[in-house]
Amino acid sequence: MTIIVTGSSGLLGSALVRALRADGVRVVRLVRRAPQGADESFWNPAKGLIDPAALEGAEAVVHLAGAGIGDRRWSDDVKREVVRSRVEGTRTLVTALGGLAAGPPTLLSGSAIGFYGDTGDREVDETAPPGSGFLAQEVVVPWEAETAPAREAGVRVALLRTGLVLSGDGGMLARILPIFKLGLGAPLGSGGQYWSWISIDDWVGAVRHVLKDPEISGPVNLTAPEPVTNAEFTRALGEAVHRPTMPLAVPGFLLRAALGEFAGEGVLTGQRVIPRRLLEAGHAFRHTGLNEALAAVI
Repeated sequence: MTIIVTGSSGLLGSALVRALRADGVRVVRLVRRAPQGADESFWNPAKGLIDPAALEGAEAVVHLAGAGIGDRRWSDDVKREVVRSRVEGTRTLVTALGGLAAGPPTLLSGSAIGFYGDTGDREVDETAPPGSGFLAQEVVVPWEAETAPAREAGVRVALLRTGLVLSGDGGMLARILPIFKLGLGAPLGSGGQYWSWISIDDWVGAVRHVLKDPEISGPVNLTAPEPVTNAEFTRALGEAVHRPTMPLAVPGFLLRAALGEFAGEGVLTGQRVIPRRLLEAGHAFRHTGLNEALAAVI
């Protein structure tokens, strides 16, 4: 079996590649530099360049490429890059798939629970409509729309709407761990905004499940079944590192001053997301509770 992976150098892509290779799967990584072996192929999504031969005969493509969303302040240039990297990359890949006589029958395309906007304390699953705001309307909606030609051509397309991935190797958790280990962790804003999380092991397991299950298509929420509020997350992380947390929350205006526009959509609002499709498909999560997930990844 051969699976094509984009974004393979990122936190999620590298974990997935390791797991697939451990399963005995041949993985071909699409890279934006000179290939360094038979398991790599060059592509340049900004210029629409891709080698169709690399895709021919593969069983599936897992498309995870895209510029980081929360690692920089949102200037106009950064926001354009966030959108462009996702839309152009998906378009380049889908266009190439459409020109193949024997292309991969399955495409798993990265997405995000930012699709739902701020849901407050309302639970949402894959049937919910898109929300408002930059992430929902300008990033995720057009990003997902680029997969439509593949679906119309008969490719099974699953949209991996990923939540907050917990890993000690990178991502948001790795950035805030030093703060919590100093006993300086605190709720953010009201603390009532929901954070829909998933452990890195469960994220990889969910993707493997979707790859193997031909009945799963369309949006799939990659989150654990039990989302928590930011205040609950703060308390659990403090307990996991055996340190107290601050009694007072970090005010929203300070977060906006420090993080800019990203604070409003990426920190102070949240989504209470349920992985309905995975649960209905019988997927078994390794970590359903936040405490056990944190213990596993820290």
